[in-house]
Amino acid sequence: MSWLNNALSHISPRWALNREAAKQSFEAIKGYDAAKPSRTHKAKKEGRGANQAVFAAGKSLREQARWLDENHDLSIGILDRMEERIIGAQGIVVEPQPRDLAGNILDDLANELQRRFGNWSLKPDVTGRYSRPELERLVLRTALRDGEVFGQHILGKVPKLIHPNEQGTPYSIEALEPDFIPYELNDVAKRIRQGFEVNAWGQVVNYHVLLDHPADQQGFRYKTKPIAKAKMLHLGLFKRLHQLRGISLFHGIMTRLADIKDYEESERVAARISAALAFVIKRGVPDMFNPEGKPTQDIKFSPGMTTTLAPGEDIETLESNRPNVHLVDFRNGQLKAAAAGSRGSYSSIARDYKGSYSSQRQELVEQDESNRIMQQWFCAGWSRPVYRNWLKMEQLNKVDPLILPADLDINTLYDGVYYGPTMPWIDPKKEAQGWEMMIAGNAATEAEWARARGRNPAEVKRQRKREVEYNRENDMVTDNDPDKTLGESNSEKNSNKQNARSNSARRDRRQRRADRTARDGESE
Repeated sequence: MSWLNNALSHISPRWALNREAAKQSFEAIKGYDAAKPSRTHKAKKEGRGANQAVFAAGKSLREQARWLDENHDLSIGILDRMEERIIGAQGIVVEPQPRDLAGNILDDLANELQRRFGNWSLKPDVTGRYSRPELERLVLRTALRDGEVFGQHILGKVPKLIHPNEQGTPYSIEALEPDFIPYELNDVAKRIRQGFEVNAWGQVVNYHVLLDHPADQQGFRYKTKPIAKAKMLHLGLFKRLHQLRGISLFHGIMTRLADIKDYEESERVAARISAALAFVIKRGVPDMFNPEGKPTQDIKFSPGMTTTLAPGEDIETLESNRPNVHLVDFRNGQLKAAAAGSRGSYSSIARDYKGSYSSQRQELVEQDESNRIMQQWFCAGWSRPVYRNWLKMEQLNKVDPLILPADLDINTLYDGVYYGPTMPWIDPKKEAQGWEMMIAGNAATEAEWARARGRNPAEVKRQRKREVEYNRENDMVTDNDPDKTLGESNSEKNSNKQNARSNSARRDRRQRRADRTARDGESE
């Protein structure tokens, strides 16, 4: 009975009884069993808005996730695997795709843009401490663990800042942890919610950013500055519509991870205690003890030793049931559930790679789609805005000016292909044969094949061309080289060349005779 009915029962018991009966009748006519609370089904509900729910729990979840990332090996492993499969060692690869007015890719301009972007990627952030792949991995880890991450575009000249990149591009990124946008900053009159200033349509207009990290503040300094949305990057994990702040990837598995850690620690301590207890000495009745009251002997164990016991004493060894034989099965079951709630792969998290080729490939295929989703999320929220802002500012580079060709379709200047690590190969021979069949059937391209191996197609072509030319110049024969003259003797080559020159000379003579005949006919 609710508190209101309890109060009414003292004033009008019949009224309270009727209210309770109506409530029970309403519960009885609900169309789904899952909507009916019972002794075995609590039917827990969440009626709050997305922002209310995040405001109530977001900060606590963020801090708990950080603790797990600092102290729990499995939690560290989940985030490490996400970094490897989403960002990888080379970071998100960007292939510029500028085209001319006829729709053809301008290879020279694309290669120049890629070279310049690679030079800028050495020091892209304002501190100059991280390369672009390092920064992207840190940004991803922060977004997954804390639920979100921010970045400010620093464009052009800024007081007291020298852009760390040495290529003359006036652009850097200031990466910010979510602590810089305070949850507690709310102002109804100014339409500020959890540090975000929004308009009537729910669009973010300004981010109110603290001047210092809350943990680094001294005294009573608690000042914020508004930064326009166009100058900020916000990469967040969102689970509901209208949600302003992101939520940690661990929000659904946090209690499970904490329980796994506590349980393993308890089992580990129990095993250590059991291992330390080797034996006990059993004594008989009191009249069998040493009559002089002297303590019994100390027994120091060593391999192959023998000893004697005092009257009335006996040695009993202790049998330990630790480690628990069911620990591995229980732990693996919990890890499978944790992997399901974190977009992760059980095998990579648990380091359990048992199974056939088919089962391992099936897991990789399913995990690959999850990785692609996360890569698309990261590219859309971080990599693409960064590349486009860099290219915009690169055109203002005065140290090494960028020259655009006259036939460039300016609408395609910012086009590009973004991709990260691809699905690893279990059996390279089978994978290569599959790609060859798809290319032969016009179902795939060589560029897709190169990207599937995590390589830049243009760079692969350049290196391959260089190798083929070197092989031909040095008479090196390979199975995939179409040059039929490789491997022939010098005399055969000279003969073939002489025949080719003779054939060419004969063709030239025939052409000259035909030209003379045509001129004679015109003169007649």
